[in-house]
Amino acid sequence: MNTTTRYGATALAAALGVCVLAGCGGSDGKASGGSGDGDSKTVTLVSHDSFNASDAVLKAFTKETGYTVKVLKSGDAGAALNQEILTKGSPRGDVFFGVDNTLLSRALDNGLFTPYEAKGLDRVAAGTRLDADEHRVTPVDTGDICVNYDKKYFADKKLDPPKSFDDLLKPAYKNLLVTENAATSSPGLGFLLGTVATYGETGYQDYWKKLKSNGVKVVDGWEQAYNEEFSGSAGGRKAKADRPLVVSYASSPPVEVLYADPQPTEAPTGVATGTCFRQIEFAGLLDGAKNEKGGKALLDFLISKQFQEDMPLNMFVNPVAKDAELPELFTEFGAVVDEPATVAPEKIAKNREQWVQSWSSLVVK
Repeated sequence: MNTTTRYGATALAAALGVCVLAGCGGSDGKASGGSGDGDSKTVTLVSHDSFNASDAVLKAFTKETGYTVKVLKSGDAGAALNQEILTKGSPRGDVFFGVDNTLLSRALDNGLFTPYEAKGLDRVAAGTRLDADEHRVTPVDTGDICVNYDKKYFADKKLDPPKSFDDLLKPAYKNLLVTENAATSSPGLGFLLGTVATYGETGYQDYWKKLKSNGVKVVDGWEQAYNEEFSGSAGGRKAKADRPLVVSYASSPPVEVLYADPQPTEAPTGVATGTCFRQIEFAGLLDGAKNEKGGKALLDFLISKQFQEDMPLNMFVNPVAKDAELPELFTEFGAVVDEPATVAPEKIAKNREQWVQSWSSLVVK
């Protein structure tokens, strides 16, 4: 949504490499979206590391439009966005995917995108269209950043898992939680914003002082937190991790089921639904894109019913298209978050840097 290195799909995406769609284009390693004449049949998507899509769906896009998609993965969402800001006006690709509501103002304030109203936008949930007046970005998915817990650990200890932000301060959960750095990771930033939404601009600092005293561990990004530090994940079990609480996503439990062999009848991890922050991810046509026509076609496709229904078991996010259906595995094992914490985009834009700076001085330094 770490952006975002996210979810168990990260391992699959890493195995597939940088170019994971219908084709990788040329072998010269350049990130160009085309030859510059606007007629290139390759369209380059710049994204965070967690972008993933099925071969069949991307081949369908190629068949329908004639464009082959080349994916340029650029680390966590924050890192990917920073690279695009540095190359503003001479982008590395045609479309950027992965900027979310926690970082959206940075992208818009830097003028990274050319306005475009994607076809089919009327099918997209109105609450996700945060740039509805100018159409500089198109909403693609939503997800909920939440604390996940290792069911076996809590069953063995005969201890109830936490349910809320308040619970995480209790002595019973001392030294159990690992979270991502709010300055370098979108799940970490989302978790911070969840505490701001819950305790207010004057109360969140006191909350983090108490959480630090209760032994919260901070690491750089989601990959390390979830797959190296969290005892409930497949990677964490292999690494002999000792933290049974981690900031991840409400959709992380289905990942543990999908990639397990054999697949269990119950997810080994659960979600503390009272700790969730709603994340919305967007894509936009990069200003100066060499293949603007192909980029527009790709944006149309990202909100198509076909792509939207492909996302849940590839990127473990929720579709924004109202006509898209969720797969059974996703609905059976994923947590439903009825009342996630939210912060208005304009409030995030105004205060994000100050909140992160204050958080860093309290928790990291």
